[in-house]
Amino acid sequence: MILAVKSGKFACIFNLRLTIAGNYSVSSTNAPTLLDEVRRIMRLKHYSLHTERSYCDWIKQFVKFHRTGEKQALFEDSEAKIEAFLSYLATERNVAAATQNQAMNALVFLYKQVLEKPLEKRIDAIRSSKNRHIPVVLSVDEVKQILPRLEGVAQLVVKMLYGSGLRITEAVRLRVQDVDFDYKQTTVRSGKGDKDRVTTFSATLIPLLRNHLDKVRSIHDKDLVDGFGAVYLPHALAKKYPNADKSWGWQYVFPARSLSVDPISGVTRRLTLTNL
Repeated sequence: MILAVKSGKFACIFNLRLTIAGNYSVSSTNAPTLLDEVRRIMRLKHYSLHTERSYCDWIKQFVKFHRTGEKQALFEDSEAKIEAFLSYLATERNVAAATQNQAMNALVFLYKQVLEKPLEKRIDAIRSSKNRHIPVVLSVDEVKQILPRLEGVAQLVVKMLYGSGLRITEAVRLRVQDVDFDYKQTTVRSGKGDKDRVTTFSATLIPLLRNHLDKVRSIHDKDLVDGFGAVYLPHALAKKYPNADKSWGWQYVFPARSLSVDPISGVTRRLTLTNL
């Protein structure tokens, strides 16, 4: 099914294909697909890979839900389409309020940034109920029981989470230069809300961290000998500082166990630890 999209200066033809099994996919032979455009614009605006994948998934579900094709187009009755999809999420799939909001954000991005058709009418969808739950917090004794059951890198990461108040993504994205042993602190870059902050860590972690970084340094040195060792740098720093991506300070404190292909750049490199 071919969907022609025109809005302002933006004009593009997207080939939308629904598989027989019901799994939705976007494909094209020549022109860029809808998801190609979504990814391109999100990367230009420096969205995280996690957000990119989430938005693309919601957009696929949205198009599949409406069977967009011969008689309908994404730019026709946009607000009504979004309202129906969001109501379906709340009433049929019983998603949480935060999940429904995420789907809404993805669709607003699609129309405003990709299709260049800002939503003008009010979207009055059925809202998911907001259930307030008391957070479950481990006691000190419970933490003492859990930590000995962990070992190696996993234990060190958990100790950083517990002792420094780091989120999991913040811990695995730490760079070597963000760990300050003299002040016993770590600098979190682009944390929640894209904000930087400084947090401390226990002095008992110093020998463990130093020993761990010695091992990581050996891995990095071997990667360099093998012709790899270049890590991802944010905000186009790789172009500004051509050799910084191979420097020790920019390496991840918790790198992946093996080399893999970067899903954004296509470069083979050592990414962050994802499986403890």
